[in-house]
Amino acid sequence: MAATSAASAGSAASRGMHPDERAARVQLAACYRVFAMLGWTEMIYNHITVRLPDSVTGGDKQFLINPFGLHYSEVTASNLVRIDLAGQVLDGSSHPVNPAGFTVHAAIHDGLPGAHCVMHTHTTAGMAVACVEGGLSLSNFYAAQLHGRVAYHDFEGVTVHADEGPRLLASIGDRPAVILRNHGLLVWGQTLPQAFVTLWTLQRACEVQLATMSMGRPIPVAQAVAEQCKRDALQFHPAQGAGQDVFDALVRQVDRIDPGYRD
Repeated sequence: MAATSAASAGSAASRGMHPDERAARVQLAACYRVFAMLGWTEMIYNHITVRLPDSVTGGDKQFLINPFGLHYSEVTASNLVRIDLAGQVLDGSSHPVNPAGFTVHAAIHDGLPGAHCVMHTHTTAGMAVACVEGGLSLSNFYAAQLHGRVAYHDFEGVTVHADEGPRLLASIGDRPAVILRNHGLLVWGQTLPQAFVTLWTLQRACEVQLATMSMGRPIPVAQAVAEQCKRDALQFHPAQGAGQDVFDALVRQVDRIDPGYRD
């Protein structure tokens, strides 16, 4: 009965919502469930955020973030929290927002015009590469596709201090994949699927590197070959769908498991 009431309340709220916000909420909630399915979770921590379009906000910079305290498998379209760059809750949500997530994501959404979506993970492979001297090794198929696309940012501790934002932006420049040294992985994209396919490629590069390092010395990829791989990696480009087909395939898997994230 309680679940039915909650679903009804969510449906009632969505009836008065701008359709572009509703679409953004459903897509982002689906992404949280995809991360849960892939095992890219860290208890109740880490974040995926999406900036709401001007059609919803009237030009103000606002974004959706996960309610702090819920596992990714519990995130739904209706319980995502709408906040502004100051971290103020704008949709009446009773859920708290994690300052460590808000600080980094707000800085990127504010400072990078193309950052519609920002993703951050603490996967074992991603953190291992972030903690090793030299970072990502140019020694596998996936790393080669990211040649020249990866930025690094030095560890400054728990990311709750707003003054780190400008330094983070300076470290990122225009590179969509970021290795936060001693910390984890971060990506941003013009769309959620584009950010996702960048993160998936970076995650796979880290997983393969971790496996390779356990076996012996990696075979380096030649710079010229890496440059060619970067040019040929069309899955990142909007003209080629920018990861939409990959993301859609994973959402179909999530829908078969539990489509309740749409509520």
